[in-house]
Amino acid sequence: MRKRLFVAVFASACIFVGGCRSGVAVVNPCDVRIGSHSAVAPVARLDKEWWTSRHQGVLNRIQEGNVNLIFIGDSITHGWENKGKELWRQHYEPLGAVNMGFSGDRTQHVLWRLEHGEIDGISPKLAVIMIGTNNSNGTDNTSEEIADGIQAIVCKLRTDLPETQVLILAIFPRGSRDQRKDKTQDATFNPQWEKNAQASELASKMADGKMITYLDINKAFLDENGTLTRKTMPDLLHPNTNGYQLWAEAMNPTIQKLLSE
Repeated sequence: MRKRLFVAVFASACIFVGGCRSGVAVVNPCDVRIGSHSAVAPVARLDKEWWTSRHQGVLNRIQEGNVNLIFIGDSITHGWENKGKELWRQHYEPLGAVNMGFSGDRTQHVLWRLEHGEIDGISPKLAVIMIGTNNSNGTDNTSEEIADGIQAIVCKLRTDLPETQVLILAIFPRGSRDQRKDKTQDATFNPQWEKNAQASELASKMADGKMITYLDINKAFLDENGTLTRKTMPDLLHPNTNGYQLWAEAMNPTIQKLLSE
């Protein structure tokens, strides 16, 4: 029998996605089988020297204390130390924030990091998660599998950090509509963007309006036609400084609300 994460019950009558949707059953974040597929099989990237050094850097940082807010993700979150550096200093550093974004990471890499010390001995008020876009490359993982990976991460956080609020961000849009095979006039998504959107929708079902919140800010990055432009993401994946500004503006009200609860 495959190993199953500890099951906990988080009941609620509605899901929070900028409000409540009545009549939708809340998914138990721990109802996922570890090792059932690659997105939920914890694995390290020990062949990358920078990755192991960054992991050790996170361990060193949390040992210093004053960890009230953690950001968990991949290169998009990692980028708060680059294009978003000044915004990070302005908005999040004063809140005792720690950047746990690692370029190239997938859900399985985040799981390994969380199981190997990155949340040991801390009790932050809030954990912000934005992960999954790297799992969507090619046929590596399905939408359902990506959602499983996010779910396993949320379970790990809720199990080990029971006093920590969790904010799940929808996976950001990527690529252009021109990448869609049919290239129809009204197509907004390309296949990878669409896969990520479906994964995010599945992940949103964990939101309970109490300790787990889901937030979709993706429209902040789109133009009036619903198209992702290079004005905010030059490579149609990673935000530039303007993109990080839009991210902060769209996310900060929710962060402030959750930190005040």
